[in-house]
Amino acid sequence: MFKATKAKTVKEYLETVPAERKEMVLTLHTFIQTTVPKLKPYFATNMIGYGTFVGRNYKHEAIEWPIIALAYRAQYVSVYVCSIERGVYVAEKYKHELGKVKVGKSCINIKKLEDVNFPVLGKVLKDAEKNPGLTEYKK
Repeated sequence: MFKATKAKTVKEYLETVPAERKEMVLTLHTFIQTTVPKLKPYFATNMIGYGTFVGRNYKHEAIEWPIIALAYRAQYVSVYVCSIERGVYVAEKYKHELGKVKVGKSCINIKKLEDVNFPVLGKVLKDAEKNPGLTEYKK
């Protein structure tokens, strides 16, 4: 799922970003930090995480996981939003307003910066900050 990297810090991760994704990752990294400054960035296994919540992994062990995460892929950049509000994933709540991006349950895949509706992305990030985690999910 995540592109493997030998990075151990945010700085090292940003240095590994390929030239064709660098501007997008740096712009989104800055936007996230500016929009939700209380969610401090850290390196979170092949991505940059912002803020944490305690969740459960596939073994049902309690783990800290990013509320928001940023990762580059071969064809796009992903912003992961681990937040549910009233039983709905926050990213999906705004999917029709986010622009020309692909939205999954908790991810926003971006091919070009100009495709993103940044004011709406800001709403998504702020909602995630207020409602961190995935415990409210209803199947």
